[in-house]
Amino acid sequence: MGTATGSPHDRPEYDTELQVIADYVLDTEITNDLAWQTARYCFMDSLGCGLLALRYPECIKHLGPLVEGTTVPYGARVPGTSYRLDPVKAAWDIGCCVRWLDYNDTWLAAEWGHPSDNLGAILALCDHLSQQRVARGDAPLTMETVLEAMIKAHEIQGVLALENSFNRVGLDHVVLVKVASTAVATWLLGGSREQILAALSHAWVDGQSLRTYRHAPNAGSRKSWAAGDATSRAVRLAGIAMSGEMGVPGALTAKEWGFYDVSLNKPFKRPQDYGSYVMENILFKLSFPAEFHAQTACEAAMQLHESVAHRLDEIEKIVITTHESAIRIIAKEGQLANPADRDHCLQYMVAVPLIFGALDADHYEDSFHRAHPEIDTLRSKMKVEEDPDYSRDYLDPDKRSIANALQVFFKDGSFTEQVEVHYPIGHRQRREEGLPVLQEKFASNLATRFPQHRVADLLERCGQHQRFLQTPVHEMMAWLTI
Repeated sequence: MGTATGSPHDRPEYDTELQVIADYVLDTEITNDLAWQTARYCFMDSLGCGLLALRYPECIKHLGPLVEGTTVPYGARVPGTSYRLDPVKAAWDIGCCVRWLDYNDTWLAAEWGHPSDNLGAILALCDHLSQQRVARGDAPLTMETVLEAMIKAHEIQGVLALENSFNRVGLDHVVLVKVASTAVATWLLGGSREQILAALSHAWVDGQSLRTYRHAPNAGSRKSWAAGDATSRAVRLAGIAMSGEMGVPGALTAKEWGFYDVSLNKPFKRPQDYGSYVMENILFKLSFPAEFHAQTACEAAMQLHESVAHRLDEIEKIVITTHESAIRIIAKEGQLANPADRDHCLQYMVAVPLIFGALDADHYEDSFHRAHPEIDTLRSKMKVEEDPDYSRDYLDPDKRSIANALQVFFKDGSFTEQVEVHYPIGHRQRREEGLPVLQEKFASNLATRFPQHRVADLLERCGQHQRFLQTPVHEMMAWLTI
């Protein structure tokens, strides 16, 4: 914690946790090759998720300049569009697209989140700054800088999530997106240690988002643009700090008025130093655009599809065995009001692949739900139970499993095997199996927006690690515009 001298009203030094983050961003060299390689795959996956989201009008309506016709010198591009925006709005748009379908990477611990949400701030700023540098005759920023910023943003968000549960006090995990993006955005702008500290302090002083838009009865589409909002705010705070605006040194620890007393009710726990652990162990959503606690349940449902789909009317009950976090976040009964409600319902995400042998973003839409009342009939037969071993293994740092099991019981007394899946295909434990699927997902998502020759070109550019690292950011972004 920051220390004060003399009167308790004396202005303190910056809180220790802010200093540790600032020093990490400024001074830590990322040397782990696995982290660099995984960051490239993470960029590909996140980009593809953003492009796929452009198929959905509810996402597209959020994009573009705040004032129609605005032109911005060296404007940041929004992939898959023709927009060139100021970095604050571009961060909003990119973050919104990446997160819209709940298909980008995930981190699960005491707090949950999606560290690639930070790409909104990183990519918008790097594109803008790279264009500026070229215009004045300097070397452009390269994709190596993008990946370094991603690794560090992932690490800040993920390490803070390991043992600090913001959801238990009703706060949304995008507070960590804002903090991580603020740190790396100020660094990208060339901020000094003092400026990074000032920006970070303001990120914590901001009133933080409530989680209510992720839970019944208020679950809705804000959860799909909350990360874009957080990354945009981060870029704005970085700019404010770069102007020389003073910080708030005791933002966390001030008695009565600081974040700890007002919002968290206790100090942070930080069980390890910042390095590259989070990027090395990040979870990819490769098979289903579904909340991550349900990924293994969806895999189990896919395995049972052929033995169950022709006997739907004979089902007496379905038992889903899961871990505590899944029960608290996504186990829902009763009416589901909208797509955002459905893609955070464990029972819905199990029912669809049991019936249809597939689960994609279109399966959450109102039109599909209305056309298939058998989904809700199946949901009404489901019983969700906790396995304490699953809950323990979920929090075990040596396991970090996301286990689910599924068994179907029929009216005649027969039943299926219990299908148990501990690790989804996007887990580090299944990385070798998962990377080809990630690349197929990326190619498929590119093809939703670009002609085949452009898809082939982008696959080649992203597939060669050293070439990718050396690619100027503004050139990469130019290839991604339409």
